[in-house]
Amino acid sequence: MSEENLITFIDLNADVGEGLDNEGQLMPFLSSCNIACGGHAGNEMTMTSVVKFAKQHQVKIGAHPSFPDKVNFGRLPMDISPEKLLASLKAQVNDLVTILKAENEPLHHIKPHGALYNLANTENTYAEVVISLMKHYDKSVKLYAPFGSMVSKMAEKNGITVVYEVFADRNYNDDLTLVSRSHPNALIEDAAELSSHVLFMLQHHKVKTINGADKDIKADTICIHGDHSKAEQHLQILTAELNRKGIQIK
Repeated sequence: MSEENLITFIDLNADVGEGLDNEGQLMPFLSSCNIACGGHAGNEMTMTSVVKFAKQHQVKIGAHPSFPDKVNFGRLPMDISPEKLLASLKAQVNDLVTILKAENEPLHHIKPHGALYNLANTENTYAEVVISLMKHYDKSVKLYAPFGSMVSKMAEKNGITVVYEVFADRNYNDDLTLVSRSHPNALIEDAAELSSHVLFMLQHHKVKTINGADKDIKADTICIHGDHSKAEQHLQILTAELNRKGIQIK
């Protein structure tokens, strides 16, 4: 297999602070992280703890705001006005920023969580809310979003830096949306399959969809879901495979 198109470094991120208390195991493998800041999970104590772990391992810190819905872990659309949603998202990110300031750490990026992430990719109303949120912060704060998504295109038009995110442990539809978690093949559980999935994206700049099609994609950062029971194992195997291919995590 030709490796002429294989990139030489990649960012590796995980969603953390979501109640599993596994950050100590995950952080050594990561170059960035997305900290739940009270919408779907997390509070001042968990945010402070995870920020300290990230700081210890020199991991870039991002905010992971959500629909304010802990009952459903932010994974379901919520009946809330754009104005109230934006106010909630600002409050969530600001709570994390307060902790970051106390630790003399910058906010590197913002990555919406769950249903909000998915809706902002395809629906104008939610994309606009996320862009309004981004404009509240310094231009140095980046947006983690998928290639080809509505929110990434809108961000670029507004001068916001987009870091294109792909998912190591999720399957894709032909339109580059993630296969719904209600589908039996939504998650990639096998570590070897997960590594092959990632390497295909990095080498060919395409993703093989659940229907077997190859679709163009861009990858600046790879996400492993930190709330997966095998997250540490997946990170160990994926990192070893990336290193074997000469790809640095940074």
